[in-house]
Amino acid sequence: MLRPLFCNSTLMNPPLDNLDAEALYQTLLLQIQTELADAPNLALVGIHSGGAWIAERLAKDLKLENALGFIDVSFYRDDYAQKGLPATVKSTQIPFDVENATILLVDDVLYTGRTTRAAINELFDYGRPGKILLASLIDRGDRELPIAASFVALTVSVPKNQVLELHRTDDNIFSLTVEHV
Repeated sequence: MLRPLFCNSTLMNPPLDNLDAEALYQTLLLQIQTELADAPNLALVGIHSGGAWIAERLAKDLKLENALGFIDVSFYRDDYAQKGLPATVKSTQIPFDVENATILLVDDVLYTGRTTRAAINELFDYGRPGKILLASLIDRGDRELPIAASFVALTVSVPKNQVLELHRTDDNIFSLTVEHV
């Protein structure tokens, strides 16, 4: 199995109801600052919704506000015909030139890899990036596609009947909850 460039912690059974999203964000930020300090033509693209929130904060902390975009993969998912249109579709906004850029694609929780695949497909509609890297707050495993994050703050095992949901307060503070499905 491919390992991320940086992985702060790999825990197979941490208490899921006690994950500190703010500490995980700081870990992710440090990894990205360390590895991508001199990356040429760096741009961030956050996957709606949690990944977009993280990308917004990363852009501010990395001083990349002019190289920030957002992507909604609703129409690019391979299960679109089965699931239909989600209740809330957000607009994709890529206000910079994707051609030859180093794109840091940002998501909150990496799971099957299908959302990442859809985001990469959509990015290519805007041009041909020089490189695409993936950053995720949490990798919960159980991949269905050969997708791996370049940067991940925590790898954790989550039962299939549970999902991790990222939340953001009005003052931009992150928290995680565990929801049963």
